[in-house]
Amino acid sequence: MPLRLPVRGGSRMVIEETILKRISLLILCAVVGALLPMKQVAAQEGPLLLRPAVIDLDLIRREAAVAKDVRAQIGKYHEAFLAENKKDEEALRVAGQELSRKRTILAPDAFAEERRKFEQYLEEVQRAVQKRKRDLDRVQEETMRKFGAVLTKVIAELAQERKLTLILRKDQTFLVAKKLNITADVLKRLDKKLPTLKVPPPGK
Repeated sequence: MPLRLPVRGGSRMVIEETILKRISLLILCAVVGALLPMKQVAAQEGPLLLRPAVIDLDLIRREAAVAKDVRAQIGKYHEAFLAENKKDEEALRVAGQELSRKRTILAPDAFAEERRKFEQYLEEVQRAVQKRKRDLDRVQEETMRKFGAVLTKVIAELAQERKLTLILRKDQTFLVAKKLNITADVLKRLDKKLPTLKVPPPGK
């Protein structure tokens, strides 16, 4: 009986790509969140001068010290996740072969009971795999939220200091003056404020 375990992303490359996408989404949310206080000020004090800036989200997600640290930790947990799944698959393969062998030597009623036990075991393994996946997703989401909160604060502080009223993503601009790019300043502050972030073990 073939085993089908609900495993999504069979390589470390896939999990790292997923992490990068989530980091990018959090960065985008941070940019929006950082500008909200300025919008409120504008509503209270009247029109403000346009003070734009540009941020390179791809660079931040690749080069931020905390992003690298989180990716490394999640990558190790994902490798352990795959190793556990592989062990389960092998155990089920052996059990399936033993069930096939018993088909030729057991009476129909006895074999039906053995098959029922095997199917129950298969369901237990699938539930265990699903739980491990949920645990991994949960710690990843929790870590990303913590990272996003700090990043939001960093961008908000910088926006307030420079009285920025508009922050654009670099990949959505055609031509930008170098002095408008705040990516390096955000990275420097972020690396100082949050160089590492502990990712708790899944399921703990």
